[in-house]
Amino acid sequence: MGAGSLVGLRVESPIGSLVVAGSADACVALLLPGEGREPPPAWRLLPGAAEGPAWLGVADAELGSYFAGELRRFTVPLAPRGSPFDVATWLALAEIAYGETWTYGELARRVGRPGAARAVGGALGRNPLAIFLPCHRVVGADGRLTGYGGGLPAKAALLELEGALDAAGRARPNGVGARRAGRDRAVRLT
Repeated sequence: MGAGSLVGLRVESPIGSLVVAGSADACVALLLPGEGREPPPAWRLLPGAAEGPAWLGVADAELGSYFAGELRRFTVPLAPRGSPFDVATWLALAEIAYGETWTYGELARRVGRPGAARAVGGALGRNPLAIFLPCHRVVGADGRLTGYGGGLPAKAALLELEGALDAAGRARPNGVGARRAGRDRAVRLT
């Protein structure tokens, strides 16, 4: 498959219709409904996961289980494409455990760029694998929900699903994922 000729699948979810797409070996994109993007014409959307590569069935099943509140760790193989800084930032997202949040500043420290919270925010805005690499778990220093490609209502819905919002609808930035890193998240990269 060429770089533009990916296979994909529409997956219905409580936040709207998602599109997962990738190569024969791994998922490279998850489009959120609030992004206002449609799959490029070169992507071949399949009618069902069984007609595509094995990872597509895994992605479909795991997204369903996640939205049912049954899955806390994704195992779908991922192959994020971006600059070295972007990829390092996206991979660090995998260390934020289900139901926990980090601030942009904490994430910047994790990627070795303290003081680069805005650059981290820019990288998150380019995250091609939202939900799988959970940029929705990154919040403002005061717990406010800020910036999300799928829209703030989708971010709130995902954090609510994970039990990460307080009664006022704010996230509790806690960095606890630093102590539990890897325990609740497993991301396989190809």
